[in-house]
Amino acid sequence: MRIAQVAPLGESVPPVKYGGTERIVSYLTEALVQQGHDVALYASGDSKTAARLKAMSLRSLRNHLSHADVDSIFGEAMAELYRARHAYDVIHFHLGWHEFPVFADCSTPCLTTLHGPLDHPAIHGRIAPYPSFPLVSISDAQRAPLPYHNWLATIYHGVPDPGIEVAAAGRYLVFLGRISPEKRPDLAIAMARRARLPLKIAAKIDPVNETYFEDEIRPLLDAPGVEFLGELGEREKRALLAGATALLFPIDWSEPFGLVMIEAFACGVPVVAFRRGSVPEIVEDGVTGFVVTDVAEGMAALERVGRLDRRLIQARFRERFTVKRMVRDYGELYRQLADTPLAVQAGLA
Repeated sequence: MRIAQVAPLGESVPPVKYGGTERIVSYLTEALVQQGHDVALYASGDSKTAARLKAMSLRSLRNHLSHADVDSIFGEAMAELYRARHAYDVIHFHLGWHEFPVFADCSTPCLTTLHGPLDHPAIHGRIAPYPSFPLVSISDAQRAPLPYHNWLATIYHGVPDPGIEVAAAGRYLVFLGRISPEKRPDLAIAMARRARLPLKIAAKIDPVNETYFEDEIRPLLDAPGVEFLGELGEREKRALLAGATALLFPIDWSEPFGLVMIEAFACGVPVVAFRRGSVPEIVEDGVTGFVVTDVAEGMAALERVGRLDRRLIQARFRERFTVKRMVRDYGELYRQLADTPLAVQAGLA
C-alpha cells in the first residue's frame, strides 16, 4: 500500500529523548517500510526514517515557536499534502485537528489517531464540527468525552520488544516520563519515602512546568534516596527500568494511554498505578501490577509487588503491547478503509 504518516512537529521522529507520539509514529512507519509498503513520513526535517521523508519544517519545533507560528506551518503543510493526496491509498494523521478542515471531504481514505486527552472544551471545539472524520483512540477511556464520534477502533500503543532476560527485582522505585502536576511526582516521592526505598526520577521538564518543578518538586529532591536523572535515552531508560522493584504511576488526570507502563512491562517490571483514565485497561491488576485509588492502597500494593511473576509480566507485554501487534492492527484498518467506499466509511465503527 501507499501510505502517508503525518507526525506532530514538537519532536523529531524518532525523538532524541522524550516524545511519546513521535516514538509511536516512528515505530509504525519503520515497521510498515519493513513490510514492503511505500511509506511517506511527513515530519520535521531532522527526523530519521527509512520511509520517504517529507519535511514540514526544517527542525523539530520543541520550545521554539508560538502556537500561531506552528498553526501557520501546519496550514501550509496540510495544503501541500492535500495536493498530493492521490499519491496515497491511505493518509494517517497523528495531529489532532490541523487536518480536519482540509481533509474532511477528501476522496483518499484518511484517519486520525488521537494521542492526547479529549476532556478540554477547546478540543471539543476543534473536533465537534467534523463528526464523520474517522478516528482511532489509544484507549477506550480516552473516548469518554466524545463517545459518539466516528471511532473506527481502539488500538493500543506498542513498543519494540527489547528481547532482554528478566532481571531480579532491584531495591529502588522509578518515576518515568514528564514532570507536571497531573503526573504527581510529589506522590511518587512520598510513596518511596514511606516504603523506605530509593526513588530514581527520569523525566522531562517542559517550559510550562518549570515553575512547578522549582517550587514544588525541587525542594523534595533533597530527601534521602531521591535521585533526579533528567531525560534519558532509550538504552539508559531500559537499563533503569530493568532493575527496578516497580514503576510508580500516581497520576491525577485522565491518562489517555501511558507509554511508560508498557515500557516497564517489556522489562518484566510491575506497575503500581492510580485508577485514572486508561490505567485499568493497561495494567492487569494482580498480574502485571496493581491498580490503586490512593497512596494508602499504593503502599499496600508495594508490599505485594515482589509476589508478582516478572516473567509473566513480560509475557503479557509480548501478547498485548508490541510494535508487531500494533502494526498488525493498523494494517487491518488501512485495508478496511482502502476497500470501503467513502460514503459508508462513517459506519465502520
